[in-house]
This record gives sequence, C-alpha cells and structure tokens, in this order.
Amino acid sequence: MRSKDIIEKKDNNEPIRLNKFLSDAGVCSRREADRLIEEGKVLVDGKKASMGMKIMPGQKVVYKGKEVTRQEKLVLIALNKPEGIECTTDLTNPDNVVDFVGYSERIYPIGRLDKNSKGLLLMTNSGAIVNKIMKAANYHEKEYVVSVNKPIDDEFIKKMSAGVPILDTVTRPCKVTQTGKNTFNIILTQGLNRQIRRMCEYCGYKVISLKRIRIMNIKLGKLKEGTYRNVTDEELNELLHRLK
Repeated sequence: MRSKDIIEKKDNNEPIRLNKFLSDAGVCSRREADRLIEEGKVLVDGKKASMGMKIMPGQKVVYKGKEVTRQEKLVLIALNKPEGIECTTDLTNPDNVVDFVGYSERIYPIGRLDKNSKGLLLMTNSGAIVNKIMKAANYHEKEYVVSVNKPIDDEFIKKMSAGVPILDTVTRPCKVTQTGKNTFNIILTQGLNRQIRRMCEYCGYKVISLKRIRIMNIKLGKLKEGTYRNVTDEELNELLHRLK
C-alpha cells in the first residue's frame, strides 16, 4: 500500500487545521473544505466548526452525519476525461466527475479541465499533493493538443507564445508548436480559467477541440477515453521529485 506519508510527514501529537484534515481524509480540497466549514456543514465534537480552527487527534469530526477519518492509503489515478463531464465534487451536478469515475474511496480532481475539454485529469485523496501541483509559482508544465476553426499562421503562433492579455493579466510565455493546418500543441505553466480558449479568442480564433495529454511527467498515452489507471510507482516517484 502506498501511504500518504511519502508526501508529507505528520506528528500524531500536533494539531492540524480542519480544512487540511478534511482534505487528507479525501472529503474534498482545502478550498472546498473552507466553504463547507463556513456553511456550517462540519461538526467537531458535536459543535459547528469555525473557519481556521485546528483539531487535535481524538476529536470527532462529522460531515453529512458520518464521522470523518484520515485515510492512510494514497490514491492517485489518471483519468481520460470525456467531454461533458465536469470537474466538480458537487454530487447534485449530474455530470460530476466523482460519480462518473465511481471510485470506491473518496477522491477529487487535481485542478480543472473544463466541461467541453477532454483528456488527462489526475484525481487523488491527498490534499498535500493537490496543493503542491496547483501551486502556480512552481511553473509545472501541462501539455494540450488543440484544433481551431481556421488555418493557423505564424502571427498566431508568435502571439500565443509571447503571452496575451486575458482576465486582467498577461499569460506567461509558453511553447506553441503547429502540428497541422488548424492544429497545434501548447505547453502551459499556469492554469487560468479557460485559458487556452480565451487566448485563442483574443487572437481571433475559436477552439473546436481541446485535449490535455500531459501533466508534468504523467502522460495520457493510449489510455482509452472514459477510463482511468493508477499512476505507477515510477511516475509517482518522479512526480514527487519534481514537487520538492
């Protein structure tokens, strides 16, 4: 069994932030945990939890009427997400990725891949690995294959590579390689909302299809659409090395 302790060491006698505890337990991400706590949906020793609180070992945490315990086993899977599935843990959403995967333990997506996009999505029960991968300052690479609605020219490649103004910022310089008349590969080191689609729109193009094929060292490969696999020990070791 792969333990979460390969990602972070813990001291069983130290207090832990409640949002981190919920994340480690595989309930949700830390951000989502903060929302649940704020909405009064989490109880600690029978009382509504408060934002920013820490808990000690032995305290009883309850969510949706069930006691929450920290999972020791590390789960990290690679999913080939189809179009139409949303990267949300909200089970009231009929297209949520959690129900789509149907994993036996609580897992949630690392980052997002919008509903109309497909390809590689990592899912885990470890809040620590989510935070390490999602930390924007680390410039972790993500690679995509994109097709657009009209022929690509040199000016398009130049603009996209240099960075374009979207969402009140300018995108980081990135690597863009034309692969066909209307297709290109792009490697990003940031993850703004619908970033590639917005970048293309700024340049006068519309995305027809978008597929993510790599996150850092983990590749989509020949994984069949709609299926998932466990990230291998070799992939995990390399990933953790890059996350240091």
